[in-house]
Amino acid sequence: MVDVGAKPESRRVARASGSIRMQPATLALIASGGHKKGDVLGVARLAAIQGAKRCADLIPLAHPIALTRVAVAFVIDTEQHRLDIEVTAETVGRTGVEMEALTAASVGLLTVYDMCKALDRGMCIGDLRLREKLGGKSGHWRAD
Repeated sequence: MVDVGAKPESRRVARASGSIRMQPATLALIASGGHKKGDVLGVARLAAIQGAKRCADLIPLAHPIALTRVAVAFVIDTEQHRLDIEVTAETVGRTGVEMEALTAASVGLLTVYDMCKALDRGMCIGDLRLREKLGGKSGHWRAD
């Protein structure tokens, strides 16, 4: 791990996103809340938060971070047959939360896949990326 002990503490924010493409019927079932396994978006939201909290257990050189906030939002895109996720992770510390946001987005999407795989094994997860980061020496960065 990189030594961050000499860095000053600052507010750190990272925003990551991704998507999962699926059959229209699968997306409609998720949107209606009618899946027999329960509330897909609710479970995926909790999984994403848990993923952010467990990032250092999964990524070997990531620092354990005391998160102050993790927010998860979903957007249903019926035209593209896609579910988008956006995660915002925040902390006050010496290192950023990019990996926590990216891990959370990944775990949220994987949870959707897991809950719906019996209906649609052809779902495709992609477009995972960091959208924005704030704080630290490098300041503010935004994609696009």
